[in-house]
Amino acid sequence: MQSERYSIVFSSLTGNTRCLANALKAALPKDKCDYFGEITDDLPESDIIYVGFWTDKGVADSKTLELLKKLKNKKIFLFGTAGFGGSDEYFQKIISKTKETIDEANTVIGEYMCQGKMPQSVKDRYIKMKEQANCPPNIDMLIENFDRALLHPNKEDLNKLVETAVK
Repeated sequence: MQSERYSIVFSSLTGNTRCLANALKAALPKDKCDYFGEITDDLPESDIIYVGFWTDKGVADSKTLELLKKLKNKKIFLFGTAGFGGSDEYFQKIISKTKETIDEANTVIGEYMCQGKMPQSVKDRYIKMKEQANCPPNIDMLIENFDRALLHPNKEDLNKLVETAVK
């Protein structure tokens, strides 16, 4: 895999997915990289495309989904972050939904997801919800998840990504 040319493209709302992309960039051979950066309208020409995304409503963000629909005859490695985390089953659901947009002419060669920190505005919204009379019963769990997410992506997450991607 490492002898082929590659590109790393990503969409990162809060910097979590950019962090993962940077770890990939550091681990892969520099001389084989055609492009590294945010998703643009230009399609990467490399044989291998590492596609990074943030999660929006249980699937990759719209910019990433649009890119995935356009790619043809590529080897794709998906990597992403989700604010709600801690469950491999949840991450797998996101990956599975995201894969549905990939043309069958492509081959998914790998995938990786981890939790990522969320903006403070999310916790502020949760705290306001908790003060309301019709507070959701799972609000304390949502606040605990927010606090856990602040620690991600961490070094262990980055190492797992690299182990998964660089075989």
